[in-house]
Amino acid sequence: MQDDIAGLIAGIPALAGWNDPAQRLGGLTNRVYRLGDAILRVPGEGTAGYIDRDAEAVAAVAAAQAGVSPAVLYNDPASGIMVTRYVAGTVTMTPHAFRNRPGAPARAALALRHLHQSGQVFATRFDLFAMIDDYLSLLSDKAVALPDGYHAVLEEAEAVRAALARNPAPVVPCHCDPLCENFLDTGSRMWIVDWEYSGMNDPMWDLGDLSVEAEFNQGQDDAMLDAYFDGPAPDHDRARMVIHKAMCDLLWTLWGLIQVANANPADDFHAYANTRFARCRRLMASAVFGHHLAVLQGK
Repeated sequence: MQDDIAGLIAGIPALAGWNDPAQRLGGLTNRVYRLGDAILRVPGEGTAGYIDRDAEAVAAVAAAQAGVSPAVLYNDPASGIMVTRYVAGTVTMTPHAFRNRPGAPARAALALRHLHQSGQVFATRFDLFAMIDDYLSLLSDKAVALPDGYHAVLEEAEAVRAALARNPAPVVPCHCDPLCENFLDTGSRMWIVDWEYSGMNDPMWDLGDLSVEAEFNQGQDDAMLDAYFDGPAPDHDRARMVIHKAMCDLLWTLWGLIQVANANPADDFHAYANTRFARCRRLMASAVFGHHLAVLQGK
């Protein structure tokens, strides 16, 4: 593996002169390495089928210009190989870190707000229901079964589609995949990395998805929203945040099944997909979800 990486490094001008072993870091679908003050990302097998590398490159550069992401030192959309600046003195976030590092939900919210209000324009639109259709199409010829009841829940989500269309949010540059591990915390600010799924989107998607990924409780949700809005969140914004909690699980269930189809060994993606779908169903069946859907429906 090191020989393989050494060959890649030799062809990247930004890494000229690097001869030491590369330090392997985390990554669910990609291989990520630290080389001194640089981070090398090598895309995983099968990702070309659902990642727009040209759009990712635009977003990574724009996010760096906005000051929320490390500088891009090298990028080749044809191969998906990217090199970014290593940020020293940070902690890679986890749900545990979000619970135990004071002020972390607020810092993440402020980083996302800075991105959302940056005026940057990403190359693509993150369209939830179009992505669900795309992922279902990718899975249609794979020997991977959808969770029982998936299409019924998707039909129920038509009410969400109509409510969001009734009260559309202005689209802004969004990360769209706010895994905990995509946040790097210094204790005074958050950096955000990995722009594979980014696009112009409803900003409340980022907050709702972060809440799910970081397993926020009500207090953490309130801290995140209060920081983002400099006070209590408007009812319609809070409603969209809660609704997007369920919708992100509905979408990422399919993403997990694509990883199963691609034989990704990084995790038990069957369990991942089933867990996400079960959580989606629970929230959609709850009185809390019904209340926030009614808010968007104007009832």
